[in-house]
Amino acid sequence: MLYADRLEDALARVGNPCLVGLDPHPDSLPEEFSAARSEGASRSEKARAIGDFCCTIVELAAGEVAAVKPQSAFFELFGADGAREWERVVACAKQAGLLVIGDVKRGDIDTTARAYARGLLEGVDALDRAHTCDAITINPYLGGDSIQPFLESCKKAEAGVYVLVRTSNKDSKLFQEHGSPLLYQRVADMVAQWGGELTGACGLSSVGAVVGATHPRELSELRARMPRTPLLLPGYGAQGAGAADIVGGFLAGGRGALVNSSRGILFAYKQPQYAGLHWKDAARQALTAMKTEIRAALKLA
Repeated sequence: MLYADRLEDALARVGNPCLVGLDPHPDSLPEEFSAARSEGASRSEKARAIGDFCCTIVELAAGEVAAVKPQSAFFELFGADGAREWERVVACAKQAGLLVIGDVKRGDIDTTARAYARGLLEGVDALDRAHTCDAITINPYLGGDSIQPFLESCKKAEAGVYVLVRTSNKDSKLFQEHGSPLLYQRVADMVAQWGGELTGACGLSSVGAVVGATHPRELSELRARMPRTPLLLPGYGAQGAGAADIVGGFLAGGRGALVNSSRGILFAYKQPQYAGLHWKDAARQALTAMKTEIRAALKLA
């Protein structure tokens, strides 16, 4: 089954489009995972702490959301030990019934892109497939020949990609709002074209786009420009976007997009409204609040 169809099925089961980002900032982890930032801890102990934290979040998220999005940078921070923990977290999420969107933002010339695509989406052998992602984020800056290897892997592994189109960071306009048509518009048009051969029975493609919820006007424009493209919407919560800002990214019936929250859930225990709660209870309540808010904004019964 194509990634787009698996995602739609998973979203229908949980009844909400929320996505939990796994961004285990070592300095923000709860005290029981303090080895991640301890000067006296070994690299393997630090890596183990972030892996344990992420697997605990996975347990909280299972059955509540369709997918999680681990950020590779926080694992790469700890070298080979981090790479082992990355594989453990991916396997843990898949075993829990969650789809895994690897936030890796890869992009390189075609031969290198092929290695990235194979390693992250296909696996080098049958045993390795327990550690591959259902989808990943990719960077289109090098052009179409850098994207093609990922599309080929999507076909072979029935996986997906989310292409960076309009990102949520403040300085995104430096490049993305340049030219005529604007760069992000040109990329969006290409994403819609690349996705044609990977359209599932659900009517959506396995080639998605990353569009920041911090740009609500452009979000509505891009949804119209890419009607069959699943969107990944970062920027909700900690980066300032609210539930009203994400509405323009959705199709009728609340379909076609995922809304990501990372810090707002993982580190909810630091927020005043959850003061005094155990960090896991704070995370649960923050996720419940997000689901309620997003469903209300989309007018889902």
